[in-house]
Amino acid sequence: MTIRLPDAHGALRTYEPRTEPLAVTPGAGFSCRTVFSAAHVVADPFADVTPDSPAAIDWDATLAFRRHLWAHGLGVAEAMDTAQRGMGLDWAGAAELIRRSAAEAKAVGGSIACGVGTDQITSGTPAEVRAAYEEQLALVEESGARAILMASRALAAAATGPEDYLEVYGHLLRQASEPVILHWLGPMFDPALEGYWGSPDLDAATDTFLDVIAAHPDKVDGVKISLLDAQREIDLRRRLPNGVRCYTGDDFNYPELIAGDDQGFSHALLGIFDPLGPLASEAVRVLDTGDVNGFRALLDPTVELSRHLFQAPTRFYKTGVVFLAWLAGHQSHFTMVGGLQSARSLPHFARAYELADTLGLFPDPKLAEERMKTLLALYGVAQ
Repeated sequence: MTIRLPDAHGALRTYEPRTEPLAVTPGAGFSCRTVFSAAHVVADPFADVTPDSPAAIDWDATLAFRRHLWAHGLGVAEAMDTAQRGMGLDWAGAAELIRRSAAEAKAVGGSIACGVGTDQITSGTPAEVRAAYEEQLALVEESGARAILMASRALAAAATGPEDYLEVYGHLLRQASEPVILHWLGPMFDPALEGYWGSPDLDAATDTFLDVIAAHPDKVDGVKISLLDAQREIDLRRRLPNGVRCYTGDDFNYPELIAGDDQGFSHALLGIFDPLGPLASEAVRVLDTGDVNGFRALLDPTVELSRHLFQAPTRFYKTGVVFLAWLAGHQSHFTMVGGLQSARSLPHFARAYELADTLGLFPDPKLAEERMKTLLALYGVAQ
C-alpha cells in the first residue's frame, strides 16, 4: 500500500501506510487521574442546510462516538469547544446534545460533564449574562451531568473590570447544586475572549480567577486551563486550594502536565483526546501502575500530531479532529456543521493523516488509506 501525499509546498511524495493499528484494549476508568475527552459532533450530511443554518446533527453517529470513548474508560466533556460550540452549534443544538448525551451516559454508566455558557445571547449587561448562564446551568443540572462553566463572549464584552467577573461567577457558584468545573479558554481558541477575567495581563487575570475560586472552594470541583502555556498552568495549579483539581486543556504540553512533578499534577479535559481516545486511555492505564516513563513513551509521540491539529488559527482544530474521525471509521462522511470542513488545507489534511497513521490510530488502515485517496482525488491529486 502506498499513497501520494502533497507537502506544504504542493510537491507530491510517496508514503507507505501502516498495515496494522496500535493494539489497544477497551476497559474501565482510571484510578490515578480523572480524564475527559471533549467530543465532536457528527453532522447530518443529507440535511439541506447552509453554513449559517442551525446545526443538523446525526444523533446516532454522535452518540455512538461517545459510547466509543466511554468504552475506553474516558469521561465525555459534552457541548464544549470541540463540539463546535459557538462555531456552528448554537444553544438550541447544544441543549439537545446535552439532554441526549446525559441520558446515554446514564444508560451505559459513562462519566459526563457538560458545558454551560451564554450563547443564547450575543450581548447584554452582566445581569443578562448571568441570567443566560443560569438557564444553561439549570438544564445541565436537570440532566444529571456535572457542569462546566465556560468562558462567555458576552461577559467578555460586557464586563468593565474584574469585579463583574467576581459578581457573575460568585452568584453562579452560590446557586450551583454540585461543584462545577471552571473553564479558562484563551484567545488562541476564541479571539472574542481576549482580556478574560478583567485584564489582558495574564498575571492580573490569574489573580482574579483565583479570587473567584478562593471565595467558593467547596463549589469548585476543578479548573480547566486552556492557555497553551505549560509553566503558567503549573504555577496556577500550585496556587489552587486543597481539593480543587487542575484539568489540563493544554493540547501542546499535556503529557508532562498529566505526568506532573513532585509538587502535583494535572488531570485532563482535552480536545486532542477525541482522536487519541484509545491510545490516551492505554497511556493512563500504564500511569495507573506507577510507570511514568511508560506513560510518557506512549503519549509523548502524539504531541506532534496534536500541535499540528491545533496550529494557528487554533480555533480550527475541530476540522482536523472530525477529519480523523472520518478516516478512523467513526462516521461515514467528512462533513461538519457550519461547513467547517473547509477550514484547513489539503497539505494540512495530508500531514494529519500521515502523523495519525504513524501512531497507529486507525483501526482499519486500509479504510483510512482509501478515504484519504478519495479526498485527494476530489482535490485533483491522481494516485
